[in-house]
Amino acid sequence: MSAFTGHIAGVGTTSGTRVVVGLWDVTPLGPVADAMVEDPDGHRTLVAPTAELAEFVAATYVFDEVVVEPVQRDGWSLVSPSLSISLVPGRRRAVGALLRAVPAPLRRSVTWARLTDPVARVAMPGVRTVGTAGGGRTEWYAARDAWLVDAVSATWRGTDLGTLAPVEPAVRFGFGSAPRTPTLTSLTSYVRA
Repeated sequence: MSAFTGHIAGVGTTSGTRVVVGLWDVTPLGPVADAMVEDPDGHRTLVAPTAELAEFVAATYVFDEVVVEPVQRDGWSLVSPSLSISLVPGRRRAVGALLRAVPAPLRRSVTWARLTDPVARVAMPGVRTVGTAGGGRTEWYAARDAWLVDAVSATWRGTDLGTLAPVEPAVRFGFGSAPRTPTLTSLTSYVRA
């Protein structure tokens, strides 16, 4: 089993491009940042800093293209030759306060993820807390907190992506989508082969 602890942000832009950014503090590969980009035509691209991370993520999610290139993280920003994105977190979401009240041992269990999955689907359409990932893997999320994203500044392959918009249509990288409302989530992602 592999665990990635840090933050995931899912944002839409007025260009129609949606981006899911992973800002990982603790992973089997050390601190890393990556991004999944889906353009308005549905083309899905993974941007990862190493071949090892790219291989792991591409075996867990579905992409049309995988780009391995230097990725730098600075706070809530990620910069690579292809993607530059800076997020402005806002106020805590109501669900964030609820997540903070769940004891850590319970929150980390796959059983808890299975119990809360139906609630997450209703409360935040498109969101899943557990599912079957690629390669026969099971993945679940142990979320600790959640904030709204108030603003985003982003370019993709030299093109400005516009301003913040809902994550619509839903992204199609794995078993679930980011919340429709742009959100920054503090969590651990567990992946079991």
